Amino acid sequence: MTGGRTVVVSGASSGIGRAVAARFALDGDHVVNLDVAKPDGEVPGVRWIDVDVADWDAVGEAVAAVRESTGRLDVVIANAGISIRHGVLELTEAEARRTLDVNLMGVLALWRHAAGHMVRQGHGVLLATASVNGSRGYPLYADYNASKAGVASLCQTFAMELSPVVRTACVTPGAVLTPMQEAEYTPAMLDEVNARIPARRHALPEEIAAAFHYLASDGARFITGQELVVDGGETAGATTAFFPGHTG
Repeated sequence: MTGGRTVVVSGASSGIGRAVAARFALDGDHVVNLDVAKPDGEVPGVRWIDVDVADWDAVGEAVAAVRESTGRLDVVIANAGISIRHGVLELTEAEARRTLDVNLMGVLALWRHAAGHMVRQGHGVLLATASVNGSRGYPLYADYNASKAGVASLCQTFAMELSPVVRTACVTPGAVLTPMQEAEYTPAMLDEVNARIPARRHALPEEIAAAFHYLASDGARFITGQELVVDGGETAGATTAFFPGHTG
């Protein structure tokens, strides 16, 4: 079933989240973006609510308000995420806690609040943005890597507890050309990454959005507790051992 669903996407003001929200809105779904940042340009059919996903109570209130306004909650996508490029010896407690609060606790808060509504209505799909960083030892992103490993674990646990009423799944991207990626990498560094990906390029946000759209569809109704890896072959071999700027 597509069109007419209520879809919530966190972190949809830019990057992957914006592309995901736009893809569902294209189908005629009612899409709500939960994000602390103002949207990067208007997307028709997408409504923005200013919410910090690390604020458990605020997330719960926003989800309840969306459910009340539309009478349903069909697909909830926990996409909001941050990353800070630093070595483990430079990592600060404040940075690590904020990364985990947004990337992991933000997923748990959104899924936890949405799950209650979905169980009561008898159906629903919980999706999240994981990362290949969650299953490999990427240097310079220890806290980010740990947060994404946690997201994959949440996906499995929610599936075990909520099936068959609620499905869960993660899209696990490799390198994606987003504003966050471009802010952390120079053009030369991006070229180095591309050279080590079998597809020889970063994914486009729209390609990740297509994966989310599939997982939310009836065609994926037998998929739960799983990750859909979209990485251009990056993790098929030893390419993940390389990371730009890492010297030791």
